[in-house]
Amino acid sequence: MTGLTVLAVDDELPALDELSYLLNQHDSIATVHKASDATEALRVLSEHTIEAAFLDISMPGLSGMELAGVLANYTRPPAIVFVTAHDDRAVEAFDVGALDYLLKPLRTERLNQAIDRILAARAGDNAATETAETAAPPADDVIPVELGGVTSLVRRDAISWIEAVGDYARLHTDSGAHLVRVTLSTLESRWRSAGFARVHRSYLVSLPMVNGLRSTGASTMVRVRANGASPAVELPVSRRQVRELKDRLVRDPLRTFRSGRSDGGEAGAD
Repeated sequence: MTGLTVLAVDDELPALDELSYLLNQHDSIATVHKASDATEALRVLSEHTIEAAFLDISMPGLSGMELAGVLANYTRPPAIVFVTAHDDRAVEAFDVGALDYLLKPLRTERLNQAIDRILAARAGDNAATETAETAAPPADDVIPVELGGVTSLVRRDAISWIEAVGDYARLHTDSGAHLVRVTLSTLESRWRSAGFARVHRSYLVSLPMVNGLRSTGASTMVRVRANGASPAVELPVSRRQVRELKDRLVRDPLRTFRSGRSDGGEAGAD
């Protein structure tokens, strides 16, 4: 596999030079093109085949986020990695399908991790081409989460259930809970087709992770298992959500569980 041809974009010259220098130190990077704004970046992209673009977010004219949106429409878009001082834009990065999200000041080990992700994605694309299969994951297959200044990518299929925390959401996985700056309603609309269901004003569950319903008197609970060894949890189901949840548990093609029955009423506590 030949080395990567990449583009570094930052309107601050010292930051651009540092990013370019660090990229050039990596054995898997063959060529680094530089641009100080989106206009120059688009010119470079028209003249060269760029496999990955490392973008600052705040730039005059077209922002890094807006540039990423433009690149997403390319027939073969480059992998996008954001390199930014903004620690509160990770959800937007997720929206435009970024492969990684690095915080300034840039650390070599995190940059190397991002390059490894690019190489892994490239290898997957090449394998798909050779076998004439379409294997590209959906743009929202992963969601970036921040913990101690480090951005990690959580796979959507690793999430068992999601809890509303004001304007934030807490993602529950077998590796722990992760707080992200996005509302439960937003995730509900994005991920409904991926097998997630709203069961309560405060909870969204992954249908493949559901292993039962329990009705006791006027309340209904949904039992959600974790990916790992963690015990299942029971979450309340709102009265108005019970019937739809039962229907989706039966007919959702992403379900791995098939319920024998769910006892009793459709009442729930909101």
